[in-house]
Amino acid sequence: MDVIKAVRELGKAIQQDERFIRYAKAKLANDTDVELQNAIGEFNITRMELDRELNEDNKDEVKVAELNEKLRGVYAKIMSAPAMVEYNTAKVEVDSMVAEINTVISKCLDGEDPETCDTSSGCTGSCSTCGGCH
Repeated sequence: MDVIKAVRELGKAIQQDERFIRYAKAKLANDTDVELQNAIGEFNITRMELDRELNEDNKDEVKVAELNEKLRGVYAKIMSAPAMVEYNTAKVEVDSMVAEINTVISKCLDGEDPETCDTSSGCTGSCSTCGGCH
């Protein structure tokens, strides 16, 4: 079997995995949640207003504070929306699956046995705690 054909088969298996299915459904729910999308739009507009104000030579500190407060409020609303909570949970699971897949591939490239190599990389998923990939 050639490598690309095997990767295509892996892609099919990933798309049939319950973690990916959950993620895809959550992503679709996010994308079609009008209230959530409106909040995301409001967040982006507020962020642009804040950036514009911060770049002014004579910035209005009161306006900056108001925009910061508004931005925090809209962000909290977005992150607490049920669709976003489900999306973030599902994304963590998919990211974990991808990390396991990448670990197996990396270990195989290092000559380890694909059937028996450990799938844990010690990766937390946060690059801020990382000592570097191997």
